[in-house]
This record gives sequence, structure tokens and C-alpha cells, in this order.
Amino acid sequence: RGYLDNITAIGPRTVGSPENEVLAVNYLLEQIRGIERESTDAHKISVDIQRPTGSFSIDFLGGFTSYYANITNVVVKLEPRNGAEHAVLSNCHFDSVPNTPGASDDAVSCAVMLEILNTLSKSSESLQHAVIFLFNGAEENILQASHGFITQHEWAKSIRAFINLEAAGVGGKELVFQTGPENPWLVQAYVVAAKHPFASVVAQEIFQSGIIPADTDFRIYRDFGNVPGIDLAFIENGYIYHTEYDTSDRILTDSIQRAGDNILAVLKYLATSEKLAKSFEYRHGNVVFFDILGLFVLAYPARVGTIMNYITSAIAFFYLSKKVLQPKPRAVHNLKKLLTAFSLTLTSWVCTLVAVLTVAMFVSFIGRALSWYTHFYVSVSLYGTAAAAKLILVHVLAKRFFYKNVSEQYLGDVFFDASLMIWSIALAVMTQMGLCSAFICTLWVAFPLLTKLMIHKEFSQKGATIKFIVMYMLGMFVPYLYMLYLSWTVFEMFTPVMGRSGSEIPPDMVLAGFIVIFTMILSSYFINFIYLVKSTKTTLVTLTTVFVVTLILVCSGIFFPYSSDAANPKPKRVFLQHTSRRFHDLDGNVVKSDSGIWINGFDYNGISHITPHVPEINDTIRTPCEEQAPFCGLPWILPVHFMFRFVKNWYLPAPEILPRSPIQFKLLSKKLMPWNPVRLSFEVSGPSHMSLYVRPRAGSALSRWSLGDGMPGASLGGDYFVFYSRGLQAAPWHFWVELTAPEEHSDGIVSLAIAAHYFFGEDQKSPQLYALLERFPNWTFSSGWSCTYDLFVF
Repeated sequence: RGYLDNITAIGPRTVGSPENEVLAVNYLLEQIRGIERESTDAHKISVDIQRPTGSFSIDFLGGFTSYYANITNVVVKLEPRNGAEHAVLSNCHFDSVPNTPGASDDAVSCAVMLEILNTLSKSSESLQHAVIFLFNGAEENILQASHGFITQHEWAKSIRAFINLEAAGVGGKELVFQTGPENPWLVQAYVVAAKHPFASVVAQEIFQSGIIPADTDFRIYRDFGNVPGIDLAFIENGYIYHTEYDTSDRILTDSIQRAGDNILAVLKYLATSEKLAKSFEYRHGNVVFFDILGLFVLAYPARVGTIMNYITSAIAFFYLSKKVLQPKPRAVHNLKKLLTAFSLTLTSWVCTLVAVLTVAMFVSFIGRALSWYTHFYVSVSLYGTAAAAKLILVHVLAKRFFYKNVSEQYLGDVFFDASLMIWSIALAVMTQMGLCSAFICTLWVAFPLLTKLMIHKEFSQKGATIKFIVMYMLGMFVPYLYMLYLSWTVFEMFTPVMGRSGSEIPPDMVLAGFIVIFTMILSSYFINFIYLVKSTKTTLVTLTTVFVVTLILVCSGIFFPYSSDAANPKPKRVFLQHTSRRFHDLDGNVVKSDSGIWINGFDYNGISHITPHVPEINDTIRTPCEEQAPFCGLPWILPVHFMFRFVKNWYLPAPEILPRSPIQFKLLSKKLMPWNPVRLSFEVSGPSHMSLYVRPRAGSALSRWSLGDGMPGASLGGDYFVFYSRGLQAAPWHFWVELTAPEEHSDGIVSLAIAAHYFFGEDQKSPQLYALLERFPNWTFSSGWSCTYDLFVF
């Protein structure tokens, strides 16, 4: 707790700032030296300050190239007194995003690592392998410091596995959401060692699908270091992640203790494991893993899971076949009845999905999106009741008009079989696709089938008695309990993400889709009860009433999306950049210039809720796109343009800004290379963060450059994006680009723009930006900085 409080007391730790490069580094070194003085003779501690320079390309956020210079890593190696050939890496980052204290992301992880280093160093028990603690100083700049370490540091060669400590929320449990690639022994190490396990292969497959717009150092160690690892992150209260509210007092001591217990135990296990030295022998194979209510983790090889899944689905299909063939003369009739029930169940799901998404679309259209953001119960009252009511209604209509004279007992039986058939098919398909998450389908086939076999006699002789219902509920307890636990985890992660997912995707459609999916899953083995009970009128009326009342209240605007509650804030995120732009022609003359405050709301609602507080931010100042310029002539800090519509960002005219440390951009040389490409060489000096945008002119093509692996990769939309950052005392940035060009290129061969971002210091905020930020309501997190943008044609 003390380490955490002291790190966050430094303030925002943006890469390149004195807070990050000097104060945080000095604090870490002071603590590490204190730990070293008190360590036992069983260990040797080595400390290194690394300041790497490098470049790489990454396909995150649509793809871009990253360049870093003189950023900072603090690296500590704890090893046996006689040294060690192999090592396990523990990684955290002490930098933060601008304007935030970064307590959970990621100061708390660095605090935990300091305490683990302290604990291990005082132990009289010698380790078998080294433990390398990397306090990296440039993760928020899209994973730069980890790249500098794993590709350039001499200790990196000894690393056989890593644990990466991250955050997607503020406190709570730390979730294992990525492992591997392959190397099942790592999951087994976590299963054996972790005292308070919380892990899910479902989270891993969701995260690696790219649905969540985030990435971690795990990718760098995996892709550039070829090292397997475990990725952990705090996921609770993601509403204040990357905001000014991410303060140390919001992280409970229990969360810190829990994380420390887990990570210390796993690191100690790995550092004394024979498998670490021979990890290459155990590298093949994937693992199915999931925790049971946080009590323990079940983990088994994916190949075993595949066999179990196929056996389970085969038994289910055998059971269904036997049911269809009894008696044989009625086999065709029975099959038709089963397929009809199967089709009706799927139809009810499709109708439910369409109906609920229509409601979500309507709510979004009338400007009431995110009404549930602060009040999650609203989403359940609105979309959950609509889903349940629609599902019941379809089957009530089918029962009344399609199954008019059919036995209720027979219908209950056949619709149970239809649900079992759906889950069995889903199990076989997901297993065939190689998805480890197929274990969920196994639960939804095995337990219901066992339950059905156990209560078949009771049901066939007496129908839906109280005893039957009790036994049925008990048999379904395990899959339902696990699904409710999993759904809590999913909504805990995804709901806050909707407040920072850009203006392109209607969040109500996404959340409504999730609610419908969980409604379909949870109702799948209760559809048969719609046919067993005499009437569902009361249930339908109740659900419909709740839905209608909630919809009226949502349409009235009574549920305000955001909250400034001091104990539990859920702010709206807004980014403001006071920008001065200059557009140059081929001769270097300024042909257009303007200045304004460029405003982006990070959610679907845009600025509609802010306009009443700041009337000049309205629909009359929509941001125009400069078609001739890359990325529409706008100073994107990262290539996230695809997440935002131009109808949902604003450009408020403002006076020109004149930074005290302006950018210096020079064309050093123009050279005709063999095979006729043209090489343009540049030198740039400027602030710690800059963005370079490149667009070849018509007929030209960008063939090579001195960045990344030398082969340019375009971002979404076809332009090229380079993200630059530096620490202190970095040399000017030199780079070159090569273009193939047609013989006639009177209007130039390339448009090249450079944006300079001032995230700290005296140039960060102009008086006009300060004044505007002060007027924003207290339920917003408004992050502002100044920047310049210059477009050139060569």
C-alpha cells in the first residue's frame, strides 16, 4: 500500500515527462536499493537502467508503426548467489496515460512487484532460477518499453516464461485472461500455485478475438520474444479505468494482498520448477481452464477436452436417436416432431434477437443510448424482460395454434430433446473449430442429459410433479450456477468498455445482443416448462408491464447515463485537443491554416449531453474532413479514426497556439536510388509524442522505409501511420521513406503530415483550453492537451 501511494503521489507519469523519466525512476531505484541492502546471502540482486531506441510494426488498432527513443526501463534480477542460466520475468509498467494517476494501471502492479522482490530477497531459501522484475516505463505508448527490453536487453535471452500484470479496471480480482501460446505447463503452474485463482479460457478467446479494443505487453513477449506467459488484469470497475478517478484509495488492500499472494506463489513455483529450464520440451498443446466460483481452477489438456466433448455429444446423439426410434414404426413421425421443436426453438431465438435489437435500435435513434451505463438494472428491465417475454410469446402462440391437441407431457419431453439437440450440435461444431470454450456446451449437454435419465421414470409416470421439478432444478444447478457466474464476469468486463468504444458501434445493440444470448442460454432447458404449465399469462403480463414502464422511463430521459458520485463515479470521456494546423503546397507555401479545439466524445452519445452546459459545442461546428490530407488532416494521437464518425466530433474555432518548444521538421535529402525509387530523408525534433501520417500521391507507392521491419504497412483506410515517443535527452528523429513514382509527378509524389502533441509541461494547455475544460460538467472526464499539425507535399 505504501509503495502504491508513493508512486501515484508523483502524479500523471506520461512518457517523456520528468515525473515518469526522473521522479518515478528515482523512487523505484531508492526502494530497490533498500531491498538490496536487506537481502539475505542466498541471493544476488542486479539492477540495470535501460534506455532503448527502436521501432516495430503492430496490427493493433487497424495497424501502424511505432518508433521510440531513449525510453526508460528499470530492470532487476534476483538470482541464486552462484547465478542462474534460466529466468522467469515479471512485468509491470509505471507510466500512465496523460492526466491520470494510473493507480490500477499499473502502479499497483509495480507496488506488488516491489513487495514480492522484498519478500523473495529476504528468504533464506535459494531459488533455482532467476526472477527478472521489469518495471517498464512506456507501456501506455502502445507497448514500446517491453519491445525495447525483449529485443535489446542482454538478460532477455535467459527468459523462459513471463507473468504480465495489467489492468482493465480498478481493483477487485485479477483475472488470468491469456496464457501461452501453447505451453500447458504454465497454466498447470498457476493452478497448482495460485492461492486465490480466477481464470477463464473464455476470457482468453474473447480477448484474442479482438472484440475488446485493447492489448498488453503479452503480445510483445509472445510475438517478438517467442516467450510463453500468463496475462493477468484487474477487471472490476472499468468505468474509471484511464481516468482521473483511478486513484490509490479506490484499490482495496484486500485486492493488493490477493494479487500479491497469487503472483508471489506462482513466481516462486516457476523459479523452483524443473520445467522452466526444459520449457521447450513441454511447449506443445493447449489447455482448457476455468475457475469454479474463484475457489479452484479446473485445467486439462485441450486434446482431452476434445475427446470428452465428442464422447459427450455422441452419447447425446445416441440418446436422441434411441428416442426417435421408439417405437420403430413411428420413427419418421418422431423425427418430424423433434425437428419441428428444434426449428421452433431456433425460430423463437431469432424472433427474440430481432425484437430486442429493434428496441435497442429505437432507443439509440431517439438519443437515449447508454441509459443503463450508471444503472445496470435498467438494461435487464428493458432488454432482459423484452427477451424473456418475446421468447415465451412465440412458444405460447405455437402451443395454442400449432400444438392444439397435443399432450402437454409429450411437448415438454420433445422440447427438452430439441434443446439437448441444439447444445449437442453446438458442442460438436465448437470442438471442430478448436475452441476451448466448448467446455460450456459440455456442461449444457452432460448435466441435463444425466438429469433427464434420472427423472425419466418419475416424469413418464406422474408428469410434472413437485418431486420432478425439484430433481430437475437440482440436476440443472451446476450449469446454471456456472453460467450465471460467467455472465457476471462478462458483463463486469464489457459494460464499462461500452463507454470508451467510440461512436461507431451502438452500445445498446451490443449489450442487448449479450442479454439476448444469455437469455437464450439460460432459458434453453426451461422452454419445455412453457408447454407443461397450464398458463403463462401472469408471467407474460408482468414481463410486458416491466418492459413498457422501463421503455417509457428510458424515453423520458430519467436515467441519466453518467454519474459524478464521489464513491462510484461513471464519467463520460471527452478528449479535447487545442490544435493549430498548417497545410503547405509543393513549394512549401502555407495555402491554408486554422486553429481550433478538436473535441471527441469517446462513446456513442457524442456531445449531446454536454451542449446544454457548453452551448457553443453544437451541430454547427462538426469537424470537416480535409480529403486531400491523410487521416482527414486531423491530429490523431493513434489511428483510431475508424472508431469515430465525423458527425460525432467537433472543431471549435480558437486562437492559434504558439508552443514554446515548436516542432522542427526538415527534409535532409532527396535521392534517386537504383531501380528508380526516390528516397526522402527527414529530421524531426519536437515534443515527447508525435504522429506521422503518410499518403502516397496518385500513381506513387510507398515501397520501403527505415521504420519497423522496413516494409510499410497501411492502416485502415489506406494511409500510413507512425507513432513516435521519446524519453529525455533523445537525439533528433531521423528516418527515410522510399517511393516509386511515375515519370510525370508535377503535383508531388507524397503527402506527409506531422502532429506534435504536448501532454505535459507549460505547453500542455492553452488559456482557452483551460477555460473550456472548467465549463465541462463534473460527470465528465475531460482530458485536454495542445498540438500542432503540419501537412507537406514532396
